[in-house]
Amino acid sequence: MNKTPQDNQEPVDVVIMAAGKGTRMKSSLPKVLHRLGGRALVAHVVDTVRRIGARHVVVVTGHGATDVEAALESGAGGRVPLFARQVPQLGTGHAMQQAAPLLPDDGTVVVLSGDVPLIGEATLRALVAQSGGRRLALLTIRVDDPTGYGRIVRAPAAQDGEGEVLAIVEEKDANEAQRAIREIYSGVMAVPAQLLKTWLARLDNKNAQGEYYLTDVVGFATVDGVPVVAHRTDDALQVAGVNSPAQLAALERAYQLRQADALMAQGVRLADPARFDLRGTLACESDVEIDVNCVFEGAVSLGAGVRVGANCVIANARIETGAVIHPFTHIDGEKAGVTVGEGSRIGPFARLRPGARLGAEVHIGNFVEVKNSTLAAGAKANHLAYLGDATVGARVNYGAGSITANYDGANKHRTVIGDDVHVGSNCVLVAPVTIGAGGTVGGGSTVTKSTEPGALTVARARQVSFANWQRPRKATKD
Repeated sequence: MNKTPQDNQEPVDVVIMAAGKGTRMKSSLPKVLHRLGGRALVAHVVDTVRRIGARHVVVVTGHGATDVEAALESGAGGRVPLFARQVPQLGTGHAMQQAAPLLPDDGTVVVLSGDVPLIGEATLRALVAQSGGRRLALLTIRVDDPTGYGRIVRAPAAQDGEGEVLAIVEEKDANEAQRAIREIYSGVMAVPAQLLKTWLARLDNKNAQGEYYLTDVVGFATVDGVPVVAHRTDDALQVAGVNSPAQLAALERAYQLRQADALMAQGVRLADPARFDLRGTLACESDVEIDVNCVFEGAVSLGAGVRVGANCVIANARIETGAVIHPFTHIDGEKAGVTVGEGSRIGPFARLRPGARLGAEVHIGNFVEVKNSTLAAGAKANHLAYLGDATVGARVNYGAGSITANYDGANKHRTVIGDDVHVGSNCVLVAPVTIGAGGTVGGGSTVTKSTEPGALTVARARQVSFANWQRPRKATKD
């Protein structure tokens, strides 16, 4: 059985290469900050290495270093990586030379790329186990088209990817026979820190690109009698890098399909897994149904029997058992979160904003917006309405076109609507105001004072009609 890094005698330290400009992305944003599944490429890598129990995580930055470091610091959750600056960028070996002073001598160093976001935890554990604190272990893969990648050169007797690794030859330096090799280096290695530092000191840039290649350490290991082993993966997605918008889009779709497959394996029913996007975490109980073109962001949980209609965007929300989210609904809880109660009906074309807390059997209909408000069980706002900074009681009926006027230009104020209140259409409730339980507000009213329980409140001008009134007419031309 393979040992985990925690079982290994030597601690594990990780270096993530994130200094490149990413010219082919044609973007002012550093390449490693482009998003996959709603998160920066490099953030995926950082999360994975933390799960394998890395002692230190060193991120080598260069192009856009300030932005990359700030992004990782803000999303670190108290575990900020170490940073090493590579200026100018003179190759992968030069990058490692910048990171080396931050690496203790007693560990195994794992080298990763910030633009290869889907490297797996189990794969890294296996690679570290193969290194075993005394070998140089490389992660490799066989591909149909190896163009652009470093080739794995093995001993002449080696067959079909088995046997001793002698070198990694970059394509620009490879001969015709070496270019025909289909086993390539993924950019991932595990190596004892003391040996790595010795080899880094011996690097030179006498090659076709005039760069310091980290891959040259394979040749040094062979000369020094250090075993070089390869752990070959068959999962191309784990070693897929991003160098262009097209590659990013292709990886996004592959990533989303993998997430969709995992959800369907749990019993979630997706109308079309090719039209599904998860940009965070999605926890589903039994018998959840999700229609096409839905996007889930942040942390979302769906209770048993929840149905989500087509073209919905849901972020940072808890949807309780049996709720139905009709098509084109937008729910975004941001930091405050949103809760939709059991059996509630939301949408179509509804919007729930941060702090919306809906009880059981609440109905929020088309073109209704709710922000920082609680609605008790059975409350209904079915059409063209706004509830902001409001506390709404049970069984309230909130009429079409009605709003809470919660902002006075400087401060927010709260509206309280008691149980069993009926608010007619086109009403304005000017906060702070309380509508007493069981009360009725007549349509078209502007309410500025609190009302007693059970009262009928009508606050509008008296209707005046003029019989036989003639509208003005346009003057006729002579």
